[in-house]
Amino acid sequence: MRPENTLPGFLHALELGVDVVELDVGLTADGVVVLNHDQVLSPINLADTGPARSGDGMYPYVGKAIRDLTLDQVKTLDAGVRRPTTDDDPFVLTQLPLDRTPLPTLAEVCALMSCAPGVGLAVELKTDPGWPEPDVAFFTAAVAEVLGAFDLIGRSRLLAFDWRVLVEARRYAPDAARVALIEAKTLGLGTRWLAGQHPDDPARAALDIGATVLSPEHHLTTPELVIAAHSLALPVVVWTVNEPADMSRFVTYGVDAIVTDYPDRLRAVLQGHGLPLPHPLTAPILR
Repeated sequence: MRPENTLPGFLHALELGVDVVELDVGLTADGVVVLNHDQVLSPINLADTGPARSGDGMYPYVGKAIRDLTLDQVKTLDAGVRRPTTDDDPFVLTQLPLDRTPLPTLAEVCALMSCAPGVGLAVELKTDPGWPEPDVAFFTAAVAEVLGAFDLIGRSRLLAFDWRVLVEARRYAPDAARVALIEAKTLGLGTRWLAGQHPDDPARAALDIGATVLSPEHHLTTPELVIAAHSLALPVVVWTVNEPADMSRFVTYGVDAIVTDYPDRLRAVLQGHGLPLPHPLTAPILR
């Protein structure tokens, strides 16, 4: 509905009424936690506007990894217009373009969320099994430090496909929820994503690694998986569900939360099932 991982996107979600806002973070070369869906800057959601300084040999920045760029370089990017490589991108038809919208830092998002009482913050840390252990720990600690500075750890959950992040989150942000993300590729034979846990029983593996929530991709979310997780007292958060019929189906499965790009659609489905809705937050509260 709005450009992803941007302050206008979160503001719109809060004004619609959501329980939690979800975002993705990376770490710049100078150690700042910034938002973006992928580790490498994609031309689909980002465009260069000019170098951070004259003669910058790293320019253009799109196509490079966040870890190789400074905050000043990342802040030059325009995240306000989606530019898909195919004609069937569903978000082009529904997303309001907002030219010259920058990628925010996690601190900037926390400042907004400090004005949104009762709304949680779901922070997905983008790492992969190729990251050295010290880098995973440093990144997790950096995220926890920002959340702690705004007194938001108790309202936050840390998400990761790379379950080593969950181990570190238990150390650096013990009061935050820890969400074990899974999809088909992370459950393959010989997987390195699960921090040594066996993929045959994802719910048990998530519990054993110290997760407090299991979050499966929607294709993996079956009634049996929901029952297995609930038997271990693990809530189930299914992602990413954008069609109302699928939303309704997962409600009947008994999932505890649904991640969607279209909170307006989900609100209508929840209302149809007689379920409570989160209250919209008005602009004066947020601003």
